[in-house]
Amino acid sequence: MAKDTWRLVTRGPDGELVIRDFDSAEGILRIHVPIGADDCSTDLELRGAPVFRSLIGPMPEGRNIVRYETPEVFESLTKEWATPKSPRRRSRSTRQATTPADATDG
Repeated sequence: MAKDTWRLVTRGPDGELVIRDFDSAEGILRIHVPIGADDCSTDLELRGAPVFRSLIGPMPEGRNIVRYETPEVFESLTKEWATPKSPRRRSRSTRQATTPADATDG
């Protein structure tokens, strides 16, 4: 399946992630300067995809998305991904067991 979505992930002024999707690399070419072409991706469909100044990528996202990120987004998401998550612990509520003697009191 060919890559049909080109995604650009940046950080907005309020700190939130801003995700813009394009139908082709042309949308990203209008706002970023190409500096070469990818020639070593393990995803063969990304080989030959443009490499842009001040963006990390191309990288695959799912089966049909080519993703580019700003260095700041890449660093923060990588740190978030690499941070070990603490395992969820279930807390069992202690129920008072009713005994037959308790049931007959009354």
